[in-house]
Amino acid sequence: VDGTSLVQEFSDEIEKMLGSKMNVSLLDVFFHFSQFDYFNSMLINTMDEEGNYIELGGEFPLEENEHFNKLSVNTLMSDIQVPTNVYNKDPDILNGVYMSEALNDVFISNFQKDPTLTWQYFGSSTGFFRLYPGIKWTPDSNGVVAFDCRNRNWYIQAATSPKDIIIVVDVSGSMKGLKLTIAKHTINTILDTLGENDFVNIIAYTDYVRYVEPCFKGTLVQADLDNREHFKLLVEELQVKGEGKVKKAMKESFRVLNEATANGQGSLCNQAIMLITDGAMEDFQSVFEEFNWPDKKVRVFTYLIGRDMTFAENVKWIACNNKGYYTHINTLADVQENVMEYLHVLSRPMVINHDHDIIWTEAYMDSVLFNSIAQSLLLMTTVAMPVFSKKKETLSHGILLGVVGTDVPLLEVMMLAPRYKLGAHGYAFVITNNGYILAHPDLRPLYKDGKKLKPKPNYNSVDLSEAEWEDTEEILRTAMVKGETGTLTLDVKTTVDKGKRPLFLKNDYFYTTINDTPFSFGMVLTRGHGEYMFFGNVSVEEGLHDLQQPDLTIADGWTYCETDIDPHHRKLTQFQAVLRYLTGKEPDLECDEILLQQTLFDAVVTAPLEAYWTALMLTGDGVEDGVETAFLGTRSGLMRVTRYAGIEKRKGNKFLTKADKENLFTVDHFPIWYRLAAENKPGQFLYYVPDDDINKMDNHSSHNHHVIRAKMWRQIDRQLCFYMHTHSKKNCRTCVTVFLHLQIGKFFGEIDGSVMAQLLKSGLYKRVALYDYQAMCKNSHHHSSGARPLLSVGVFSTNPHWSAVSNRCSISLQKKVESMVPCNTEYPGFIYDTTIRETNSIIKCGRCQKMFVLQQIMNSNLVMLVVQADCDCSRHVGLNSFEHNATVKCNRMKSQKIRRRPESCHAYHPHENAKDCGGACEISISVALFFISLVTSLTLR
Repeated sequence: VDGTSLVQEFSDEIEKMLGSKMNVSLLDVFFHFSQFDYFNSMLINTMDEEGNYIELGGEFPLEENEHFNKLSVNTLMSDIQVPTNVYNKDPDILNGVYMSEALNDVFISNFQKDPTLTWQYFGSSTGFFRLYPGIKWTPDSNGVVAFDCRNRNWYIQAATSPKDIIIVVDVSGSMKGLKLTIAKHTINTILDTLGENDFVNIIAYTDYVRYVEPCFKGTLVQADLDNREHFKLLVEELQVKGEGKVKKAMKESFRVLNEATANGQGSLCNQAIMLITDGAMEDFQSVFEEFNWPDKKVRVFTYLIGRDMTFAENVKWIACNNKGYYTHINTLADVQENVMEYLHVLSRPMVINHDHDIIWTEAYMDSVLFNSIAQSLLLMTTVAMPVFSKKKETLSHGILLGVVGTDVPLLEVMMLAPRYKLGAHGYAFVITNNGYILAHPDLRPLYKDGKKLKPKPNYNSVDLSEAEWEDTEEILRTAMVKGETGTLTLDVKTTVDKGKRPLFLKNDYFYTTINDTPFSFGMVLTRGHGEYMFFGNVSVEEGLHDLQQPDLTIADGWTYCETDIDPHHRKLTQFQAVLRYLTGKEPDLECDEILLQQTLFDAVVTAPLEAYWTALMLTGDGVEDGVETAFLGTRSGLMRVTRYAGIEKRKGNKFLTKADKENLFTVDHFPIWYRLAAENKPGQFLYYVPDDDINKMDNHSSHNHHVIRAKMWRQIDRQLCFYMHTHSKKNCRTCVTVFLHLQIGKFFGEIDGSVMAQLLKSGLYKRVALYDYQAMCKNSHHHSSGARPLLSVGVFSTNPHWSAVSNRCSISLQKKVESMVPCNTEYPGFIYDTTIRETNSIIKCGRCQKMFVLQQIMNSNLVMLVVQADCDCSRHVGLNSFEHNATVKCNRMKSQKIRRRPESCHAYHPHENAKDCGGACEISISVALFFISLVTSLTLR
C-alpha cells in the first residue's frame, strides 16, 4: 500500500465532498410575494378543542426519512422555530419570516442537486430559525424551547471574526441578590457566544482585582468548551462584598490585552472588554486616554444591571467612547437579547467590506436541536456564511441579517477513507486548525452517567496530542496544524478492548491539508499485517453463488455501494445493494469495484470452510458438545458465522450479533479478535474473553495462519477448565466451573496480588505505562481549588497482555458534590515474556508460605498457574494508584499550543458608524431591501 498517494487520494475526495457543501448557490433565486405561509415548528399539526388548526400551526405533512436518521420530516417545505423568549408575532419576526419564504425553493433545489446534503438553515439576527426539511420541534419537559440559533457556534463564528474577550464583573456589595444572579447569567451567556478561535478571561472586582480562576492570572485562555464550562463553575461561586472600584479592573484588562498582542498570543484580531456593573462612579477617562485612545483598538461593551438608572449615562459613555455598545439589563429575561448586540457590533467591519467569509465549525453533537437519540449521538461540522444588508444609506451601520449554513456529518467524511484500504490497525483522522480532533477512531465523546450516555464536557476540544500521545515531541501535531504534507514513523503502544490489551506497533503516519478548509487529514498504516493487499480474480457468477450462502454477511457500516444518492436506494442494506448491482438490477448504483472484487474472491475461497468446520464438529453422538460458534473474517469485511448451538443454549448470546459492535467490522475499526489475531504468532491459537461475556464462562479461540488474510475462530464454553486450579477436594470440573463464573476475565493482580507481584519481580511480566487523556473521574468537587483534580479510576484485566487501573479516589472533608469530571489517567499495562516457558517460586507471608508453579500452554497465549491456596498473602500487596495534581490540569487548560489562525480578520473599518452605541436609536430595514440583499448576498463561493 502506497501511503503517500493514498493519503492524497483520500484528502482530494474529502476536499471534493466538503467543497460541494460550500458551493450551494443561492444566486438564481427569484423572490416573489405569493401567499404567506408561516409554519411554527412547535405548533404545526396542532388543533384546538373544536378541531381547527391553531394559528401558526396548520397542517404540515411529516414522513419518516432514512436520510435524516429516520426522523419525521417534510422535504417539500421548511418551517420556523422561534425561542420561547422571543415573541413569535413580533413585527421583526413576521417581516423576516415573510422575506425569507423564498428560501424554501432554494433549499429544495439544493437537496435535489446534492442528495447527500443534510440540514439546511437560515438563522436570523432577530432570533427565528428557518430549517429544511421541516420538522416538529419538541420543547423540553417544561414546555420551553431554549434553542436560539444566535447562540450556536456556526452563527457566532460566521457573524464575527476571532476575538479576545475579558469579562469584568462588579462584585461589590451593591450587586447583591437579583443583580448578582443577572450578572452571572450575563457572563454565562457571553461565554456561550465564544468558540475555539476566541480567547477569554474573567476578572471580578471590588476595591481590588481578582481573577475568578487564579491559575489564569494575567493571561488569555482559549475559549474551548472545556475552559468555558470551567469558568461557569467558578462564576457560580462569586459572592459580593466591599466597594466597587472599576478603574483598577479596567487597567488590568487593558494590560492583559496589550501584552497578548505584543507577544503574538490570543486571536490577534478583535479585542473587547465586557463591563458588567450596576454603576460607575470613578473618574475612568484617564484609563482610556492611557490605554485605548485615540485608536480605540479595544472595544468596550457595558451592561448596566438592575432597575437603578442613576449611573446609566456614565456606563453608556464608556461604551460610546470606545466603539462598543451599551445595554440595560433589568431582568433575567433581558439577558439573551442584550448580549447578542455585541455580535452585531463586531460584525460591522466585515459587513461593510461585503466579505462573505466561509467558516467551518469544530465537531459537535446537536442534541438540543432535534431532541432524538439518533441525532444526539451524531458528530457533525457546519459550513456557514453571513448574510448582510447592502443598502447604501445604512452601510456604515453594518447591518447583519443572519447566517446561512448546512450540516456535514463527520461519518460521511470518514467513509471516504474506507477501512479495507487501511488494514486491521490502520485508520484515518481529521483535525482542526487548533489541533483539536474533528474525527478519530480513538475519540470517545460520550461517557456513561448511570444508565445514560452523555457528552463529555470537553468532547470537542480533545487535542491530537491526547490521542496520539506517543508523539511526545508533537512533531505530527505541529506539522498538521501548520497545514504541511509529509510522513512520520513512530513506535507506539496502543490498546484494544476498551484499553485493556496493549499492542506494540510500528505506525507510518501520512498527512496533508484539506484545501479551502481549516482542517488537516491524517492516515495511519501499520507495518506488518495490513502493509500489503492481496488481490484475486473470480468471475461475478462464481462469486455471486458463494456470496449468497446463509452463513455469509458483509460489513453493513461500510460503503460497498453508495445508497444515499438516490432516495429509492436508501432503504437497501449494503448486502442488498451489492446483490442488486452485481445481478444487473440496479446498474446505476455507484459501487467500489475494488472492494467488490475482493469480497467476491473472499466469498469463493472461504466457501468450503463451513463443510470443513462441520466435519470437525461431528461425533458419533452428533455435534461435539461445548462448541457454540465457528466464524471467520476477511479484510473485505466479509464474515462467515456457523452456529452449533441454538440461541437458548448459547452462553454468549450477544457475541457477533448487531449489538456486539466491538467484534464486528465497523466504520471505526476491525473486530477486536481480528486485531489481536493479526499480532499473534503464526500457527498459534489466541484465546480472548469478550467484555460482555465476562463471568459467563465464554471463551473464544482464534488460529493465526501463516497466510493471515482470514481470521478463523471457534467459540468454546469449557476450554479454560483445564487451565485453572482449585484447592478443593471436590470434583475438579465442578469446582473450576464455579471459579470461572466468578473470576474469568478479571485482572489477576486483583485475584492474587502477591503472586502477581512475584511474577513481575521475576521478569515474567513487564510493566509498561499507558495513558488515557479522555478519562472521566469521580470527583468530590468543592470548588476550593482553581482547577479540578485528576484521578485514576477503574480496574481492568487480560492475560497474557493486560492492563490495570486503580479505583482509589481522594476524599474531601469539605462540602462536596459527587460528579464526573474530565481527567488524565496513567495506568500500568503488563506484557508477558514468551521466552520463559515455566517458573515456580515460594512467597513468604509471615507465618505461612505460598508456592506456585506457572507453565506456558504451547501454541496459545495462555499460561497455567497452580497456586497453593491455604496461605493468604493478598493483604500485603495492593495496586498502585496514579493521581495527577491540580497544577497539571491548570497548565493544560491555559497552554497555548501551536495553532493556525483563521486567514481572515475584520476588526476595523474607517467607515464604521460607532455612534450607534445603544440606549437610543435603532436601525430598521425594509422588506424589499431584505430580500434583495438575500438574493445578491447568499452565495457560498
